[in-house]
Amino acid sequence: MIHVLVADDQALLRGSFRALIDTTPDLTAVGEAADGAEAVELARTLRPDVVLMDVRMPHLDGIEATRQIHQDTGTPHVRVLMLTMFDLDAHVFAALRAGAAGFLLKDTPPADLLNAIRVVAAGEALLAPTVTRRLIAEFARRPQTERPLPRALDGITDRERQVLTMVARGLSNTEIADHLHLSLATVKTYIGRLLSKLGARDRAQLVITAYESGLVTPAP
Repeated sequence: MIHVLVADDQALLRGSFRALIDTTPDLTAVGEAADGAEAVELARTLRPDVVLMDVRMPHLDGIEATRQIHQDTGTPHVRVLMLTMFDLDAHVFAALRAGAAGFLLKDTPPADLLNAIRVVAAGEALLAPTVTRRLIAEFARRPQTERPLPRALDGITDRERQVLTMVARGLSNTEIADHLHLSLATVKTYIGRLLSKLGARDRAQLVITAYESGLVTPAP
């Protein structure tokens, strides 16, 4: 059973998400938060597997709440799936850097939302192509002086660089396997090695690392 905390400042949406989750056999909603501060507190006390987190909330927004949950030693296994009304939300990059494991629109079909919760709970990152494009655009928009210092990629092999490049371009494991003529299991092994070598928590951080290091550059 996957335990989910729903955080949204709109009571109607919270109730809708909770009802959807509670009618799904392998999911259960363990609590609701009306703002980011409450989400952080409930994440500490309830320790859900996934927090379904709205980006824009009063008192403490979803990004700062995500950062606090991610950095809290008491919630090491709590993963955050961010929700927003806007596919061009300027907070995508900040949310992923804060530790979000995924990012979805609120108009995502119910079946896709439920699957996203499962994916995130399983320890994977959920980066839809539209989110990847937004991440790239946000990174490209920043002046060079405002970008984080590059992370060294000296410790990875040429094949791992190829895989990392494709991850950064938004390709799925299956697509990477097809492009490189590898088995799906081999691709997963390469990604596991990249996570370990680069100190990345998940796929989202691999994408960020690829751009920060200069391995992949945004198109003009």
